[in-house]
Amino acid sequence: MTPEQVAAASRPHVLELGERFTRCPRTLRRARLLGISGWAFHIVGRAGALGDVRAPTVAAALGFIAPEAVVDGWDGAARVVRPLEVAEASLAECCRWGDENLAHLPGVDRLAALLHRVIDTADAGGMPLFAARRAMTAPGDSPGARAALGLLLLREQFAGAYLMAVRAGGMTPLEALLAGPEGEAGALACGWPPPYPRIGPQVRRRLWAEAVTDRLTSAGFCALAPDERAALLDLLAATRARVQGRPSS
Repeated sequence: MTPEQVAAASRPHVLELGERFTRCPRTLRRARLLGISGWAFHIVGRAGALGDVRAPTVAAALGFIAPEAVVDGWDGAARVVRPLEVAEASLAECCRWGDENLAHLPGVDRLAALLHRVIDTADAGGMPLFAARRAMTAPGDSPGARAALGLLLLREQFAGAYLMAVRAGGMTPLEALLAGPEGEAGALACGWPPPYPRIGPQVRRRLWAEAVTDRLTSAGFCALAPDERAALLDLLAATRARVQGRPSS
């Protein structure tokens, strides 16, 4: 498989696994210990690596979350805790989840190693959240923690590349959400209130944007030999299947 084909095949696994820790009850308890809401922890956990920036900058970097919803989470948390502290707590929860849910899985050592080779090689141009989170110091170095962190960072790269592709395709982030598999439910989950515009031919533009996303993220997969790309896909599929079969902890 070519690097672009591997990017396309790995994307659904990474998009699910890379944010799985955020639904863990213990992650939500971490937000309460910081004195902020789960929504604020989600927003600032991702964007806090940018530092003490203003909410409009965060909204621009996140892209798919409604600006008003970003303001609610970012400004609400900023009154209580520094953004970088929340970002560090988010990475710590990601690694903790990896230790508890991935460490026992077969091949986790190799999964972590392959993921980090892809991430270390990836081009972060135009992807500020991916670049900022990749530059942070990892809070854990066990195989499970490294695998979870690799999934998180690769997911952030996919998200950043997709945002660029959507805009290059002439769509707004809201239109891309509405044209996606979750439709209006996905838009609502990202803070966009109804009524929603008709999407019509935007579905074709979304498919084009997904193809461009795979092209933009393929450079990292060039670091792997063909047999390693196949091994990565097998490990991602097996990990996803096992994680889906057990509740988050």
